[in-house]
Amino acid sequence: MSTNRQYELIYITPPESTEEALAELHTQVATVVEKFGGTIEKTENWGRRRLAYEIGKHREGVYVLEVINGPGALTAELDRRLRVFDIVIRHMCVRVDDELAVAERSLARRKGAQAKRRVRRGLPPEPTETERKRREDDDDDSDGGMERGFGERGDR
Repeated sequence: MSTNRQYELIYITPPESTEEALAELHTQVATVVEKFGGTIEKTENWGRRRLAYEIGKHREGVYVLEVINGPGALTAELDRRLRVFDIVIRHMCVRVDDELAVAERSLARRKGAQAKRRVRRGLPPEPTETERKRREDDDDDSDGGMERGFGERGDR
């Protein structure tokens, strides 16, 4: 019973890592993913960033994000392999499909509640195009009352 799930894999390499070394690491991650029947949905190189704390005499690192779809056994193998690579300072693999499902359920619940309120008021369940346009225009005009700077009071 291996179901495909969505994971985010983030790994950090030393700041002096070359593009060739990062490409080789990505290739090795891709071969592990393919071996387990998964797919890499997207890869983002976030570039060189400052670390929150010093790791192995490194204050900066190159961050790479991989969004992977695959079975749970895939993460165990990726974790094992990334621990062995000297080029990887830190890595983390997190399952994200649960969070997406929760967000979709809450959005559906909010839309259902909104439709019920509108029907009770005698309106159609969905806002009409003119209502949407009017709401967008109202949102553009209001700036949240932040015309004054912080710490300034309008009653003085």
